Amino acid sequence: MSKFTPATVLIAALISAASLGMAQQPKPEIKNVPLQQTSAASGPQMYVTYCAACHGTKATGDGPAAQALKTRPVDLTLLSQKNNGVFPTNHVMSVLQLGVTNPSHGSAEMPIWGDLFLSLNSSSRSAPTLVRQRVFNLTTYIKQIQK
Repeated sequence: MSKFTPATVLIAALISAASLGMAQQPKPEIKNVPLQQTSAASGPQMYVTYCAACHGTKATGDGPAAQALKTRPVDLTLLSQKNNGVFPTNHVMSVLQLGVTNPSHGSAEMPIWGDLFLSLNSSSRSAPTLVRQRVFNLTTYIKQIQK
């Protein structure tokens, strides 16, 4: 006598069919778009313009582009919680300006915002100052949204 009932076989077949259907769906792709100018003084505006596509509007790592990445974006609202209640200001500023150097602390797929911010004002003598202002104000905003 068989251990498999018709219901068990049917459920297994449905699961297999569903898995096959999901495997055949193309992986979403990230479209490159020109970098938009934002106010260097507005952390929230920069977050929405530069970060929300991957990290999500609530900064939990569920933005529309997240599915196309190899590694899920970091939940930015938990940075303090994961650092014994202390917001890692210097680390966040470093990641924004220089990129991710240690893949265990974020995905290397993340853009190097310091270089991109510099390109917004590359012909200006104040470009390095504006990059520092952008990084500082974006970091301050991320600090404000901690859970």
